[in-house]
Amino acid sequence: MNHSKHPYLFFLFCLLAMACTRTELEPCDDYRQAMRDFVIRISETARTQDPDFIVIPQNGIELVTLGDDAEAALATAYLSAIDGHGQEDLFYGYRRDDTPSPAEATDYLLSYLRRSKKAGKTILVTDYCSRPDYVTNAHALCDAEGFVSFAAPERELNVIPASTPPHENAQDITRLSDAQNFLYLLNPEYFDNRADFIHAVAATNYDVIIMDLFFNDGTSFTADEIEHLKQKENGGRRLVICYLSIGEAEDYRYYWQASWKQHKPAWLARENHSWPGNYKVRYWYSGWQELICGPGDSYLNRILQAGFDGVYLDIIDAFEYFEK
Repeated sequence: MNHSKHPYLFFLFCLLAMACTRTELEPCDDYRQAMRDFVIRISETARTQDPDFIVIPQNGIELVTLGDDAEAALATAYLSAIDGHGQEDLFYGYRRDDTPSPAEATDYLLSYLRRSKKAGKTILVTDYCSRPDYVTNAHALCDAEGFVSFAAPERELNVIPASTPPHENAQDITRLSDAQNFLYLLNPEYFDNRADFIHAVAATNYDVIIMDLFFNDGTSFTADEIEHLKQKENGGRRLVICYLSIGEAEDYRYYWQASWKQHKPAWLARENHSWPGNYKVRYWYSGWQELICGPGDSYLNRILQAGFDGVYLDIIDAFEYFEK
């Protein structure tokens, strides 16, 4: 185009280009509501295929209310879309593993968690401690609140505790609210092969298993393998829940494209230097949401096809990063 001959058209072209750029990079108006809406979308999408599919967000407990404190009005649409909450570091590990969490942090989290529980949600607490007295106390403190407790010996969630699960039982667990204990085993790095991993998990009596869709070699667990894991060693049936990060992208996942490090999609933000290979995402962008729960070969569809009973959604508290 000859810009000198068409100044009006050129002016309109510039305005359009600027508007598109602003739309592409403009943050959303409400980061918390955007995360609620994302979780609701995941829940609704999954439950069209499995009406009993379980959805558990981890951390970001502030999303249960619509205001700035635990006494504000409840986010009822969000609560209706989920079955429980996962909470890390409630009693141990907030600042350092095998260390009691600060009382002010515990009290703050409890103010929200108690409201969620009162609304009928199951609370799964992961404390990071291995000292026997801390483990016993973590279980006792959760019992007093009516929460379900797991004391993780390692922050990497790579080992099965040597002790038996608290409140071990042979009951069939068909709903999250039935659970009296759980195992959070996200990283199978200490297992030589998937058969060893499956054998070790199957030999436990945990009511709920939270695990990854993939083994260390990048291959996903099959529906037959997941079905096998739904059987406790004592004969009872349990729930098997799949971990899914929705607030960060991970460069070791099947969806990652090497070109993204040089030519980022609009939704991809900075790397999390505390966890190399994990990248913050603008989770309200449709491009990211389609990867997670869109039609076709989305992460959620892979989880459903593998036969998991639900999802354990991580980095829910990504809204804090964008608010700051």
